[in-house]
Amino acid sequence: MCIFCRIIEGSAPSHKVYEDDRTLAFLDINPISDGHTLIVPKVHEPLLENLNTEQWDALFKTLHKIVGPIQRAMDAPATSISINNGREAGQLVPHVHIHVIPRDPAGKMMFSDAVSRVKPRSPEYFKGIAKRIMKEIEATV
Repeated sequence: MCIFCRIIEGSAPSHKVYEDDRTLAFLDINPISDGHTLIVPKVHEPLLENLNTEQWDALFKTLHKIVGPIQRAMDAPATSISINNGREAGQLVPHVHIHVIPRDPAGKMMFSDAVSRVKPRSPEYFKGIAKRIMKEIEATV
């Protein structure tokens, strides 16, 4: 079972920011930028093109619903949104996922401190970021 499936079933830890019947969004454990969020379908499927119409729609509806709140929570004017579709495309976990990565006004990655990406983040870091994003998502409902 892949790590994302374990996160979906609750047997692996994560910092969830959004969940519905078909999708889950949680913070990336190794963020490129503060607020870096992953959106996954709850069905295990490695490739985007193998999702059925309902799964595809649910995934992109979740993206549409949470991208603005992520930007507001992180005070980011923009986000990079990407999908690595297959191992050869750089997909590290063989489960469809969308990266939502907040960007600063100059288009650079946004970190709340000068720590490089290789330094592990504390659970408090993830909890604080997740709480900010969830608050913004709830404000849009």
